[in-house]
Amino acid sequence: MFRNQYDTDVTTWSPAGRLFQVEYAMEAVKQGSAAIGLRSKTHVVLACVNKANSELSSHQKKIFKVDDHIGVAIAGLTADGRVLSRYMRSECINYSFTYESPLPVGRLVVQLADKAQVCTQRSWKRPYGVGLLVAGLDESGAHLYYNCPSGNYFEYQAFAIGSRSQAAKTFLERRFETFQNSSRDDLIKDALFAIRETLQGEKLKSSICTVTVLGVGEPFNVLDQETVQGLINAFEMAGEEAPAAGDEGAAAAAAAEEGASSAAEEGASAAAEEDAAAAAAAAEEGAAPMDI
Repeated sequence: MFRNQYDTDVTTWSPAGRLFQVEYAMEAVKQGSAAIGLRSKTHVVLACVNKANSELSSHQKKIFKVDDHIGVAIAGLTADGRVLSRYMRSECINYSFTYESPLPVGRLVVQLADKAQVCTQRSWKRPYGVGLLVAGLDESGAHLYYNCPSGNYFEYQAFAIGSRSQAAKTFLERRFETFQNSSRDDLIKDALFAIRETLQGEKLKSSICTVTVLGVGEPFNVLDQETVQGLINAFEMAGEEAPAAGDEGAAAAAAAEEGASSAAEEGASAAAEEDAAAAAAAAEEGAAPMDI
C-alpha cells in the first residue's frame, strides 16, 4: 500500500508530523490473530487465537515463555515476535546470572521498548511488526504490559490486540472492575469469553485457542487442551453467556412493563388508570419501575 512520498523511509517525517512506516507496523499488529491478557492481584492470564494459513498446515505459536515469572503473547509478524522473545529470554538469563534474582518485569519492558524505538530512528532498519502483551509477576505484584512497534509501552488491567480485538475490548471494558479480585478460574473463564467475542460466530474449541496462566505459587504454564475444553464445556452446559451491555436496561424495561400491566388490571378507578399510563410511559423511556 503506497501512500505518498513520505512513507519510503522510516526516518522521514510527513508535514503532519507522522512516521508512516511506524504506522504501517502498527497496522500489521491489527492484522494478526487476536491475543488477550487480563490480570488480578495474584494472577495473569494470556490467551490467543490459533489461526492456520491453510487446512493442511498447523498454526504458528503465539505465546512464548520468557522465564518462570514472565510470558508474552504476540499479534503481528510471528518471526519478529520470536526474535523479541528470544531477546527477552537472554536478558532474563543474564540478569539472573549476575544478580541471582529474577529480572523485574517493568525493567524488561523498558528495555524491550528501547529496542523497538531504535528501529524507528535508523534508516537502515525497519520497525518490528509485532505487538507484545507481556505478563509478569514480581515483588510488586502481577503486571500486564502492552509493547507497541512505535516503542511505546502501557500497563493495563486487561487488553486485547490483533484482528477483531475491538469486540474483546468492549467485553473487557464492561468487566474489568471485577478482575482485580477475581480468582484464577474466573480470570480464565473471562479470557475464554473474550476470545469467543473475537471469533464472530465461530464455535469456541480448545483446538483454536491457547490459554496460559501465571500467578503466585504458579510459574508460567500453558493449559493443556483437555483442561481448556473442560472449562468451555462447563460454562456452555451451565448456559453462561458473556454479559451484554444492554442486559440491565432490557431487564428494567421488562420489569416496568410488567408493573404497568399489573397496575392496569388492579386499578379500576381513574387514578389507577393514570398510574398505569405513567408506568407504561416510564417503561417506554427505559426508566426503572416503581415498587408496587
